[in-house]
Amino acid sequence: MTSLHDSDRRSVLTAAVRRLAAAGVPSPEYDAAELLAHVLGTSRARLFGVESLGPEQLAEFDALIERRSVREPLQHLTGVAHFRHVELAVGPGVFVPRPETELLAGWAIEAARDVEHRNRTCRVVDLCTGSGAIAKAVRDEVPTVDVHAVELDPAAHAWAERNLAGTGVDLRHGDLATAFEDLAGTVDVIASNPPYIPLEAWESVAPEARDHDPELALWSGGDGLDAIRALEGRAAILLRPAGVIGVEHSDAQGESAPAVFAESGRWTQVEDHRDLADRPRFLTARLAR
Repeated sequence: MTSLHDSDRRSVLTAAVRRLAAAGVPSPEYDAAELLAHVLGTSRARLFGVESLGPEQLAEFDALIERRSVREPLQHLTGVAHFRHVELAVGPGVFVPRPETELLAGWAIEAARDVEHRNRTCRVVDLCTGSGAIAKAVRDEVPTVDVHAVELDPAAHAWAERNLAGTGVDLRHGDLATAFEDLAGTVDVIASNPPYIPLEAWESVAPEARDHDPELALWSGGDGLDAIRALEGRAAILLRPAGVIGVEHSDAQGESAPAVFAESGRWTQVEDHRDLADRPRFLTARLAR
């Protein structure tokens, strides 16, 4: 381990960025600045006002940089993940929400607004809620909606409980394939970021996810579509006629994931959507009337 000795803020950051880059961390500048801001109790934007670090701050920052260099997720080190306009508590045992999923949440928010514009309270269900990210974002941006969420993994469910406390979201512990029987035929919008990684793709998954995210949030059978198949069947039961669903998938499933819905014969307007890097990212579909 190479320790940081110079207490000058710029020198400290430069050394930290080098260490993270050498360890293969994808965004060393951003991560180093985030961790320094975390140690100092400030934001990245205000780091320019810091001239130097005290011995205790330097030691804490050094330890965090070491942990990040062995690919412990940044959000586990800060304890926080930012998702659209909300803040989520995260740590071991829960999937860390990714920026790509904000696009799916944005779609769900717009779909909910469309329903509300017809002077009717919209019912939204977040299947595989994980940390509660999508459910919390929807409730935050469309406060009048009726939001429900479910998570199977006990540890992740505990994180969701923490994040959704006081939001009015109906959070349950259960399996997406059988959840919300009492809501059958009454849901307007379903959003889901399910597990979708094929078991054979283990080697290609980033260490931050492979070694730290819960297995239930990652792997989904030989082709990665097992959970999406279950979602298709459950959504057909939960949604109202003409209700809509959005499902995240990997960038290699831009054809196979929508095909699960298109081939069932129960859906119209099956479309795939790309992320900001122009990669296939999530599908949407409307239940036939």
